[in-house]
Amino acid sequence: MMDKLLVFVPKKTSRVRYVFRLVFKELLKVDCTLSSDLDEFLSADSAKLVYADKPYSDDIFFRSSGLLFERGVDSIETDYIEYEGNNALFPVYDKDSALPFDVFSAIFYLVSRYEEYQPYVPDAHGRFTANLSFSYELNFLDKPMVNIWSIIVRDVILKKYKDFNFPKRNYRFRPTYDIDSAFSYSQKGLVRSIGGYFRALRNMDWVEIMQRSRVLFSGFKDPFDTFDLQIEYQRRYNLKPIYFFLFGHYGEYDKNVNTRNRIFRFLIKKMGDYAQIGIHPSYYTNENPELLHKEIRYLEDVVNKEITQSRQHFLKLKLPTTYRNLIEEDITDDYSMGFAALPGFRAGICSPYNFYDLDIEVETKLRVHPFMVMDGTLKDYMDLTPTDAIEQIRKLIDEVKKVDGTFTSLWHNEPLSDEKRWKGWRRVYEELLVMACEE
Repeated sequence: MMDKLLVFVPKKTSRVRYVFRLVFKELLKVDCTLSSDLDEFLSADSAKLVYADKPYSDDIFFRSSGLLFERGVDSIETDYIEYEGNNALFPVYDKDSALPFDVFSAIFYLVSRYEEYQPYVPDAHGRFTANLSFSYELNFLDKPMVNIWSIIVRDVILKKYKDFNFPKRNYRFRPTYDIDSAFSYSQKGLVRSIGGYFRALRNMDWVEIMQRSRVLFSGFKDPFDTFDLQIEYQRRYNLKPIYFFLFGHYGEYDKNVNTRNRIFRFLIKKMGDYAQIGIHPSYYTNENPELLHKEIRYLEDVVNKEITQSRQHFLKLKLPTTYRNLIEEDITDDYSMGFAALPGFRAGICSPYNFYDLDIEVETKLRVHPFMVMDGTLKDYMDLTPTDAIEQIRKLIDEVKKVDGTFTSLWHNEPLSDEKRWKGWRRVYEELLVMACEE
């Protein structure tokens, strides 16, 4: 039984090494050796394929479009064709090629986020938005095309080498939480509490005034304090979540509790007993790396552990700046790869992978963990009902299960309150847990 693959490439560039390691070692779980020695390749007695601009033998041939043998970022015209019901990038139009498109360039284009290095018009928060992406334009944002294309490559190889051994991959579920505001009313301090009363009076919101007063003066539980419920979910479904705490100073976009607050710090320690803790860098840390450094160190002091995981507040991900800042702070895993406005697969993949820095043509050790769906996306951007949101989530989970990927959800503590604007949304998350945990 075969379990090793030899690949001939005219030149072993950083891009070539990166993509073939991603596809074969990480996604297909097999050994893959690259060779630029044609004589060595031709004389080898093993499963083989050629990735070049022309076939050099009668082995499996994947026609290259040239992208993986280039350096730098150019304004390339990205054409596409339809293949097996989905659009595919980089058509090659070569009768000898095993596929009518350069599958490896297509994969590199999506996971490297090549299009995000080119000029674009950002949104109000400086973000590359979903409607700007080729995945959205070509109608496959809701499919993990990198995983799908990798399976197509596997099937091409199996067609020629029927006894080639591809190990079975296992589907996984990774729940994550962003804690932007741990409490709705309590632990906010006198000034913010008085301001909250004034806003409610101005709006004549008597229900808000009554609820705030019950929490502050009558000992009622804060509606955003849903953490015991989350712990119950962990026990019931055997979950291993990650919590990303916003641990910065109060500001226009940063409204968590004061970082010196004893109750808040106790909450972080408590959740750290049940789950992993990561940093949720505050709004302006992209522009101020020193602020990022301080927030990570302060959070480490609270949990008495090294912080190695991160997700950007407001999903403010600017490439390569954000990831370089995180690498500088010894962050090893980031969970920001997803769009705020639409669910789906921003990098076309539902498996963790290493960040490739296109500016310097280097594969880094920073692991990128894409997420597929966020509560605020479904409610605030898409204006879905709870029932429609459940159906949207179901489709995404099904897509991930088809390719044995990792389904990663992004939720907040607020929707689990099941109150006010989040009425009915606790059921959405509970349905998500049931669907995601089903084998």
